[in-house]
Amino acid sequence: MRFQAAVETGDGRFPGVFGLVNGLARRGVLSGEQEAFRRVSNDWFDANFTNPGTVDPSVYDQGLHPGAVAWFKASAGELIERVTGYLEILDQHQVGWVRLAATDPGLIIYEDEHQVVAMPRAGERPASE
Repeated sequence: MRFQAAVETGDGRFPGVFGLVNGLARRGVLSGEQEAFRRVSNDWFDANFTNPGTVDPSVYDQGLHPGAVAWFKASAGELIERVTGYLEILDQHQVGWVRLAATDPGLIIYEDEHQVVAMPRAGERPASE
């Protein structure tokens, strides 16, 4: 499962939910309550969820792995549940997002107990739910 921007960026990418909310924070548009949630939640994810880029810095290298994105495994229930607060922030700022599901998200280039990072296969895009 993946939560990402509904509309692609100018470079053809669809940022994930964390990138979207962190982008709002960089722009300084979050309320105090939203920023507090973001900081506490980001800290929780950092402590409880592996960042694939720290394990393998090449995972998100677009030259090596074009289009690579992270997907939650269906078994990552607690992590997926915690995404809800991020989605609420996006809704409050009218940032469009979609939830994607795929039994085969593409070529797996990284995997751990909670997630995979996959490159989409040529011409394929997972369906939104």
